[in-house]
Amino acid sequence: MDVVEKSGDEPMQWAAITGVIATVSVFAIAQGLSYPLLSFILQRQGVSPAMIGLSAAMTPIGFIVSSPLIPALARRFGAGRTALTCAALSAIVLALIGWTQNVHLWFPLRFLIGAVTNPLYVLSEIWVIALAPPARRGRVMGVYSTVISAGFAAGPLCLLAVGTEGWPPFLIGIAAFVFCGACLALVLRRLPKVDEAGHRVSVIGFMPMASLLLSAVVVAAGFEQGVLALLPVYGTHHGITEARMSALLSVMIAGNIAMQVPLGLLAERLTARLVRFICVSLTVLGCALLPLLIETPLIWPCVFIWGAVSYGIYTMSIIELGERFTGSALVAGNAAFSLMWGVGGILVPPLTGGVMDVIGASGLPITLGAICLALAVMTVVRRRMV
Repeated sequence: MDVVEKSGDEPMQWAAITGVIATVSVFAIAQGLSYPLLSFILQRQGVSPAMIGLSAAMTPIGFIVSSPLIPALARRFGAGRTALTCAALSAIVLALIGWTQNVHLWFPLRFLIGAVTNPLYVLSEIWVIALAPPARRGRVMGVYSTVISAGFAAGPLCLLAVGTEGWPPFLIGIAAFVFCGACLALVLRRLPKVDEAGHRVSVIGFMPMASLLLSAVVVAAGFEQGVLALLPVYGTHHGITEARMSALLSVMIAGNIAMQVPLGLLAERLTARLVRFICVSLTVLGCALLPLLIETPLIWPCVFIWGAVSYGIYTMSIIELGERFTGSALVAGNAAFSLMWGVGGILVPPLTGGVMDVIGASGLPITLGAICLALAVMTVVRRRMV
């Protein structure tokens, strides 16, 4: 069977796309495993929740700090060599984390693992965008988002198989990063030279070029992290058991995983910008319905759709990024996306938690709904200005 399929005027390079998506899926499993694993270990050591939270924040801070460096690294060393080096460094840093088992040493090490995994993630996403023919970009990026989400969800499941004590869980993560590099090496010659095309654009220089897209990334990241961290607190206020709230979060993640490809296909029929606006609007509606449905059976389909459309904001944003930018601007744009994802994940959960401290559990849907509503208004205003 031929590995290249015609899609309109553009070839579909299945081997290269499959290789990159396999790379990022293994990466996602390793990342999804490490977050709960390290939290469980620190909890067993008697570390306070506040210290555990600060330790976990080191990884997104590593994302933020490393993001502006990615375009220059890709230009200087080549995107492929940079990604392969980062896969190897990720395995080494995770091994050091497993070896030290010390909360204080984990602060710089968790910062480092964020810094070295970020270029691997960003460059993989750039390759998928560049490889996807315009006529099929929606479905390809939908598959990509689905695989990422499934990988992160599969990470914690690995802990069910091997437990959280000793070296076995760390060895799974280390092996995942090594396998990630191997998958990438197999398709490296088929990947486009995205780091060499176009004039040089920095991450800071890119920001004025796509401020609405970057705002959408902040909202998507903040919403996801805010819900994962604080929806259980919201449920407790309504007398809902931990088991039921865990099940609700699982259904929400299932919606995310199941619906990105259909949303991508819809973006091909309409436009990514329009589908993103629909996703934002439905996310606001979900925030409004949450207090009304939280204690009823209707909450199950509600959170399924909520998970689908809230992450769909990000999926549509990366589709539009690929439609509007190429070459150096695409590299800088994806690095800026990663930076904004870190910003959203760090800022929105504490903001939402602070509002909940002041006005009670209703602060969760009010704060997240207000942030999404602001994005919807910005979209309408920007559309009228064009």
